[in-house]
Amino acid sequence: MVEKEIKEKNEAVKEKAGEVKETAFEQKEAVEEIAAEKKEDAQEIAASGRSQAESILDNIFNSFRSTQEDVSKAISDYTMSMEKPLADVIETEDKIIVKTDLPGVKKEDVDVRLTEDSVEITAAFEEEYDEEDVNYIRKERNYGESQRFIQLPTKVKVKDAVAKFENSVLTITLPKLEGEKFKVSIS
Repeated sequence: MVEKEIKEKNEAVKEKAGEVKETAFEQKEAVEEIAAEKKEDAQEIAASGRSQAESILDNIFNSFRSTQEDVSKAISDYTMSMEKPLADVIETEDKIIVKTDLPGVKKEDVDVRLTEDSVEITAAFEEEYDEEDVNYIRKERNYGESQRFIQLPTKVKVKDAVAKFENSVLTITLPKLEGEKFKVSIS
């Protein structure tokens, strides 16, 4: 009988051990499942944070892009104002003609300097109103000294140049410099 009781107790212990083992296995699976969920949550939070940062950067770049056109226009307006007075350069067979609009400028306020391959025009534009007397809503016309340097497409005879100032248009006529021609003997 003692043997039978020992056998029954061993069986009960084995059964209890199996139950404990099964419970431990279930608990292990539950812990792994919770860990996997926490890992997924952490990845979602990281992705969410990254997408928020990306969204902020996208907004910043979109703001820059939307103002880029305004900045480009402002730069263009600024650089174009540096190219005033406006000029046309005309080339004919034997001369170069430079025409420049100088509205409101007197003949004595214009200075023209020439080299064989360039023209430099300086004009003094007078201010019509004293700054204290008026409130400008928009001010686009040139005041003060304006200078324009023009590179010519070919060399010219500087000493034969003629400048004329009529109706606020300066016209400079520059005869082209003819290159020397040499006769080559053919053997």
